[in-house]
Amino acid sequence: MSLLVVGLSHRSAPVSVLERASLSADAKIKLLHDTLAAEPATEAAVLATCNRIELYADVDKFHAGVAELSTLLAQHSGVALEELTPYLYVHYEDRAVHHLFSVACGLDSMVVGEGQILGQIKDALALGQELHTAGRLINDLFQQALRVGKRAHSETGIDRAGQSLVTFGLEQLAVGTPVAEWARGKRALVIGAGSMSSLAAATLARVGVAEIVVANRTADRAERLAEILVASGTGVRASAVPMAQVADGLTRVDVVVSCTGATGLVLTADDVLAAVSWGAAPDPAPQTPAGPDVPPRTPAGLDVSGGVDAAVIARLVAAARDGGRLADAGAARTISAAVEADGCPVGPDGRAALTGVDANSLELHGTWADQGEAAAQRQPRKGARSQVDAAPVRLALLDLAMPRDIDAAVHRIPGVRLVDIESLAEASADAPMAADVDAVRGIVAEEVAAFGAAQRAAHITPTVVALRAMAAEVVAMEVARLDGRLPDLDERQRAEVTQTVRRVVDKLLHAPTVRVKQLASEPGGAGYAEALRELFDLDPQTVASVSRADAADPMNDDDPGRAS
Repeated sequence: MSLLVVGLSHRSAPVSVLERASLSADAKIKLLHDTLAAEPATEAAVLATCNRIELYADVDKFHAGVAELSTLLAQHSGVALEELTPYLYVHYEDRAVHHLFSVACGLDSMVVGEGQILGQIKDALALGQELHTAGRLINDLFQQALRVGKRAHSETGIDRAGQSLVTFGLEQLAVGTPVAEWARGKRALVIGAGSMSSLAAATLARVGVAEIVVANRTADRAERLAEILVASGTGVRASAVPMAQVADGLTRVDVVVSCTGATGLVLTADDVLAAVSWGAAPDPAPQTPAGPDVPPRTPAGLDVSGGVDAAVIARLVAAARDGGRLADAGAARTISAAVEADGCPVGPDGRAALTGVDANSLELHGTWADQGEAAAQRQPRKGARSQVDAAPVRLALLDLAMPRDIDAAVHRIPGVRLVDIESLAEASADAPMAADVDAVRGIVAEEVAAFGAAQRAAHITPTVVALRAMAAEVVAMEVARLDGRLPDLDERQRAEVTQTVRRVVDKLLHAPTVRVKQLASEPGGAGYAEALRELFDLDPQTVASVSRADAADPMNDDDPGRAS
């Protein structure tokens, strides 16, 4: 076995690099084909999720394999090799097996113990099988990884150490409130209808949201998911809408979960700002006050009794609602900025700070806010959790896509809370580890040793089979010679002699072949097969033909159903 894995994950690379290096469905297919076309690799599989990209291959040369796989990852991810290299990790042979088994158990996940990775490993194996890039080693490895992951979840409490990204993300949106209490009665929009979006929709239904709207580029899939939700027995109302209606739908929901395969943004900051400002827009016609003490009608949530010109506020909010640039909207996009308020005439406290400020100061604040956001973009973004206290949450956004679906700038809009892969990584860094993690690590170590022993033993089997075939051929030749020298032997005597010769040969071969299998199952035991071939002068072509026949025999394959 010469298993090699080259990859990067949330543990080795920043989210910005993972986002740029994400692989589309077509890119994964091309990567697998090109890997097999490369000289060092004979079979391959790619495991690409929202927080990891890993290329597995059976290679005959370690250094050449690392160089080739790294180059291919860079080529197909679109990130230059010199930029990607510092974030790559490499595992070889037993360490590569250990890594995949740990991944399958959820030990290497952003949320420790999450079980979604098993479905992603299954998908990676299915793609390799469909494209015929997964051979004996990759099939054995990934099927065993699925079994190890299931064993970890069934024999330990690893599920208590973490949960799915969806559940963890909803907990971050709920900010300390029980998710079921926070979600009760809310209306949700789910963007996408793939496996992660479907899980998100099912989770939202289970925790008690009142209504779910599904948007997807393929209308049939969105409608099918909505039908499944209605039939789930949770009592949730569900419907499907075209992707073109997503921006308009934001005004009618409380929660958005997005996970698509789009390469660009699905929701921009302007989309979100327009949605949360919609309910605050003034009536298009001026209102006549009921009396001298009644102030003009203004956007909801803005106190202008201190003398702010209502027309200025109305213009700013209308600009945001109509999709104008935030800079054009001025104070309507006042933010809880990540920078100091030096020189700002309003202050960093959001919309409430507008009370008593004149129109000229508001215009100056619009300019200052643009400068502040530009500066904030140059600084590392902290988790959105630290910025949610400035205003009540009007719209909660959970972005589980990589690359991201939702503009990261929306977390600066008052009344909006964004949780994305980056903020989940920050939150999970402090998540408590369950004691069961140690038990899972023990299972992984045990299974890695067993898998390595089985693979090494399987590696010597063709040599042993070829040796026994050669011995049987020698017996047949010697019995034929005996027939020529003693033609008067009757059938009973000839059968007795033949059986005796066979027993002698079997007894001579039994001990060395059993022992060589035992030795071959130990680390470094692969050399025993080579020694056996040399000692008995076995034809390499005969051994190779046995290997091919063994690989082609369906009786030697594991039941695919066990990997489901």
